[in-house]
Amino acid sequence: MSLRDDRAGRLILSLRRQGVTDARVLKAMESIDRAVFVHEKFLDQAWEDQALPIDCAQTISQPYIVGLMTQALDVQPRHRVLEIGTGSGYQCAVLSRMARFVYSVERYKSLLTEAENRLKILGIDNVFTRHGDGGQGWPEQAPFDRIMVTAASPHEPTELL
Repeated sequence: MSLRDDRAGRLILSLRRQGVTDARVLKAMESIDRAVFVHEKFLDQAWEDQALPIDCAQTISQPYIVGLMTQALDVQPRHRVLEIGTGSGYQCAVLSRMARFVYSVERYKSLLTEAENRLKILGIDNVFTRHGDGGQGWPEQAPFDRIMVTAASPHEPTELL
């Protein structure tokens, strides 16, 4: 067993103890190497249950939050999911293991470019990305079966409702 497998296994057990019990969510999270999505200086913390800083004063979400939100979304294999706030790309990578297609919108171009590169490295080809205001959604691809908002907004995103 590799160090990555050991650390991933410990994290998955911790998430299960905290209430993330959907086997599909846990399997998806275990299949995505979170280390690919964190800065090199935080690699030793990639499998810890904590948020970590990324560029543009943003963070990669705490694994517990990723698991809890993904579980609450109840994504099914044929679903088309809209994610608002691509960030590092980790959440949409997890969603890609559960949904037919994931559409992700990010307002910071540099974050989006990095996320796209990570997804490509992992061979994820069912995620489509767009640079823009997530509060506007992705009307050309609507309707979606599920919408996950992983970014803050100064106003209620009524276009998504």
